Amino acid sequence: MVCGPTKLHGKNVESIDLRAGATLVIAALVADGESILHNAEQIDRGYERIDERLKKIGANIKRSE
Repeated sequence: MVCGPTKLHGKNVESIDLRAGATLVIAALVADGESILHNAEQIDRGYERIDERLKKIGANIKRSE
């Protein structure tokens, strides 16, 4: 559970590197609404099949080509 003073809302965001991208994925999962992450290939280089792994624990992730 993530608790903070401000509720997160979905947004279009861009991954600039591996760790920042992974952080954006986590933030998007706890945010209300839909988030779109651009340049996800940055994340793919460091986290093999991250979308499939997160789906197994209940994440709603869709990859578009």
